[in-house]
Amino acid sequence: MASSSDNEEVRVLGKWASPFSNRIDLALKLKGVPYKYSEEDLANKSLDLLKYNPVHKKVPVLVHNGNSIAESLVILEYIDEVWNNNNNHAFLPQDPYHRALARFWCKTLDDKILPAIWNACWSDEKGREKAVEEALEALKILQDELKDKKFFGGETIGLVDIAANFIGYWVSILQEIAGLELLTIEKFPKLYEWSQEYINHPVIKEGLPPRDELFAFFKASAKK
Repeated sequence: MASSSDNEEVRVLGKWASPFSNRIDLALKLKGVPYKYSEEDLANKSLDLLKYNPVHKKVPVLVHNGNSIAESLVILEYIDEVWNNNNNHAFLPQDPYHRALARFWCKTLDDKILPAIWNACWSDEKGREKAVEEALEALKILQDELKDKKFFGGETIGLVDIAANFIGYWVSILQEIAGLELLTIEKFPKLYEWSQEYINHPVIKEGLPPRDELFAFFKASAKK
């Protein structure tokens, strides 16, 4: 598909503290696509959110020239297909097998790895030991897949790297609030090194929410 014109409408309905919403911000910034961002109050959902995502009524939603796409991983692939001119590096590799692998790891992140870490950070004392064990096992699975690559996408940031924004940025905040040591340089040196490369990438760094504000947001959530 050819790259899109300059006068198109690109909107993102999101929530600033959501890693799923942030994936879309990062993807559009990496592609150099200008867009309008609308912050959603999920306790009082806007008419636009109900209109553009009537099935799940969740963020993120991408609205492109009046057409809406929901679910962050679906949106990421759409962005990669639409804005694919020579100036933009592709998020997915050309080879069908490696494309399938990238999709598998994105799904594994959402279905297995992220829930395990989230549960460890928010579990009560009774279930914490088992939850932490499962989180560490999930991080090991991810590190084993990274191997010696700079990014999951190789030398450049790919689909899996964008989908792993929670691991690269949110985890350090949540584990500090929970008093846990999950992703550390001692436990997972390669994955930790990836996280540092990732958050210090100039485009990613610009696209992530401020750490102190994110910390305060989740700290307040923990007290509740």
